[in-house]
Amino acid sequence: MRLWSLHPKYLDVKGLLGVWRESLLAKKVIEKKLNISYRNHPQLYRFKIIKYSEMYINYYILHIYKEAKFRRYNFDIEKINLSFNFHDINKIPVTIGQVLYEKQHLMKKLLIRKSCNGIKFLDKCYTPVLHPIFTLVDGMIEFWEKII
Repeated sequence: MRLWSLHPKYLDVKGLLGVWRESLLAKKVIEKKLNISYRNHPQLYRFKIIKYSEMYINYYILHIYKEAKFRRYNFDIEKINLSFNFHDINKIPVTIGQVLYEKQHLMKKLLIRKSCNGIKFLDKCYTPVLHPIFTLVDGMIEFWEKII
């Protein structure tokens, strides 16, 4: 499971489909509708420690949906709980070390999949744009990250 801190615009089609599927799985775990080994997955940590974690995961998924809609993909908005007041969202801090690690990790994936447009787009920026739910702070790679 990978819940990217990076903006979904950097993901190729396979990456966008993957984060959609995985974030919906994360949503079920947070809503306690899925009781499998994913419930302790490190990628869920930053959502699980937040008050109103269900609102945050839905906001995260909403921006995945918006990117998909921008690309004219047909994702189902009904899978997102839009009843929350997303104006109450405080951004989740993410360290520069984590963001740079994710950039490097995504670049490797894009190279393997030969997604040239994604590579050029991501390679041009030192610090990539973040998913709108996150804000950049100083620090190393997050303690919960499983480095590959």
